[in-house]
Amino acid sequence: MERAAVEIDGSVMEGGGQILRVSAALSCITGSAIKITKVRAGRSTPGLRPQHLSGLQLVSDLCSGSLQGATIGSTDISLTPGKIQSGNHTADTQTAGSVCLLLQVALPCALFADASSQLCLKGGTNAEMAPQIDYTVKVFKPIIEKFGVHFDCDIRMRGYYPKGGGEVAVTVNPVKELQPVIMTERGNITKIYGRAFVAGVLPYKLAKDMSSAAVRTIRKEIKDLYINIQALQEKEMACGNGNGIIIIAESSTGCVFAGSALGKKGVYVDKIGIEAAEMLLRNIRHNGCVDEFLQDQLIIFMALAKGTSRIRTGAVTLHTQTAIHIAERLTQAKFTITKSEDELSSNVTYIIECEGSGATNTHL
Repeated sequence: MERAAVEIDGSVMEGGGQILRVSAALSCITGSAIKITKVRAGRSTPGLRPQHLSGLQLVSDLCSGSLQGATIGSTDISLTPGKIQSGNHTADTQTAGSVCLLLQVALPCALFADASSQLCLKGGTNAEMAPQIDYTVKVFKPIIEKFGVHFDCDIRMRGYYPKGGGEVAVTVNPVKELQPVIMTERGNITKIYGRAFVAGVLPYKLAKDMSSAAVRTIRKEIKDLYINIQALQEKEMACGNGNGIIIIAESSTGCVFAGSALGKKGVYVDKIGIEAAEMLLRNIRHNGCVDEFLQDQLIIFMALAKGTSRIRTGAVTLHTQTAIHIAERLTQAKFTITKSEDELSSNVTYIIECEGSGATNTHL
């Protein structure tokens, strides 16, 4: 007798693609069938977009699953997972849909395969409404490695809005189980660096202007650190025209934060540089250990780990609350969030604690 599919309301809380990504990955890992209704119901274009569809197809491919309702615009989907398959898997959004979001859904699944997996992900590498690939490599990767995860990411081609055309090759090694992570002490910020880039026909001067504006903004608040934001012109390795900036800060205890922004038509480049700098400053002011964008990406790993994880953060985002809601529906993990007053700063931080479900890789 097969277990009935777990029903998930795709319109709750954040109500977007994240519900799909966390649900599909956990379905694949736990072996529970899922049925998601009202997919992205509150969005201006409800239902599956190309981006979400390619992510679901990738997971279904990874776990030899059966996927129903997988068409553009569909608001109801169901996934019945099979055995997780290592080897080569390709996903192509055929738009500027983010390769980083494809990785978000595929990486947890590939960890529970019987051997290493090669993922070829195509789409936008530096896209709006998603982490830039530089964020994935420089911020997400070192922190996720604390759970015992190992993956390599080779950026073969950068792709920008609206064409996409980017490609990254990712190799993921399987794990027996994930270790819990404790990140509660931030320490001091020791290093600030980044890259401001232009690609295609855009002039190099724009990259320099973004970098200078960002450095000036950070200097107002952080006076004693050398800030190295390289201005780069991408010629060979980029598809389409684009510009943007990502600035990374590292702390003495191994915490990593970032602020980023992408160029838009009719927006002065100084403004792009300032926007990224202000985002970074906002994320290091609260004295937490992760920024607002990493917070929700860690939930699935905390839920799967064996043991108790504790992470100090700034305000808990709706994305994070949504990821916790789904993780608790589909695993035995238990999360608690406690407010923690900080003597060192006037800002409130929160401790996200998780008693992980201790998922084990039965294929190893």
